[in-house]
Amino acid sequence: MTDKVRWGILSTANIGRRVIPAIQASRNGEVAAVCSRSLERAQAFAAEQGIPRALGSYEALIADDEIDAIYNPLPNSMHAEWSVKCAEAGVPTLCEKPFASDAAEAQTIVDAFEKREVLLAEAFMYRFHPQQAKVKEILAAGGIGDLQIINSSFSFAISDEGNIRLSKALAGGALMDVGCYCVNLMRFMTGEEPARVTASGRIGATTGVDEALAGIFEFPSGVIGHFDCGLRAHRQHTYTLKGTDGMIVVPTSFVPDKSATTLVRHWRGDDYDEHVIPAADHYQLMAEDFADALINKRAPRFPAADAVRNMLVVDELLSQAG
Repeated sequence: MTDKVRWGILSTANIGRRVIPAIQASRNGEVAAVCSRSLERAQAFAAEQGIPRALGSYEALIADDEIDAIYNPLPNSMHAEWSVKCAEAGVPTLCEKPFASDAAEAQTIVDAFEKREVLLAEAFMYRFHPQQAKVKEILAAGGIGDLQIINSSFSFAISDEGNIRLSKALAGGALMDVGCYCVNLMRFMTGEEPARVTASGRIGATTGVDEALAGIFEFPSGVIGHFDCGLRAHRQHTYTLKGTDGMIVVPTSFVPDKSATTLVRHWRGDDYDEHVIPAADHYQLMAEDFADALINKRAPRFPAADAVRNMLVVDELLSQAG
């Protein structure tokens, strides 16, 4: 392998329009090919994104000797099938979130890659943004005292009724699409798995998926977490951490503009600090971490097993929400 990982993009999914430019801008990667079940669609997408090669099937990309790693942005219901096929072919894979349709599928993916000792990671890009590192730094320094409460919200309003996020067959829904970020955030910030979860959701009469869902977590340390997510509500992505001595608010937490600075607002008692975080492309940082892991034969920053644990919580929330 050269000093740059040659990426293949498994489908022309719309999220690729964010991830592909990030890989192209990365210091250690380049997009070498994209595939689709339609060669014409792959060719049009390749021309739009400046990708040198287009292939007419998923199988062709997985078998391509000129590909070092694959990014899998297929619909949620297809993550397991095609990620496992990547594992069987020995191709390192960065799989889009949520990792699978459920925890059992997620474990199947992890097992397939571990069996063959092939690199695997989940594409929760928000974890790589430097504002999360700043929050963790404040927490570790006791900047808000003992953490007591976490609140998070992630919602937006879908305008296209044909959007795959509204498809039950494709494992859509608010929790799978955006609420999973809130779940991951709470686990990330506490470093714990919830001891108890409860949830309530609104299921769409025609879609059959949760279009709005709220959940409450109780963590072993005593921290209480609560979140809401929705596909029919005004756009918001934020979280708040409250401690015995202070509070942290991150107003644009999960999908900040890559060209804009962000804020981490910090209260300690009556004192207030506003930390301005330089603009960063968290997709690029995520891709660089994966490529570094592949080139240097190390583990990715966030182990794939974490994806299984996140899906276990998602499964329980969906079960309770009906």
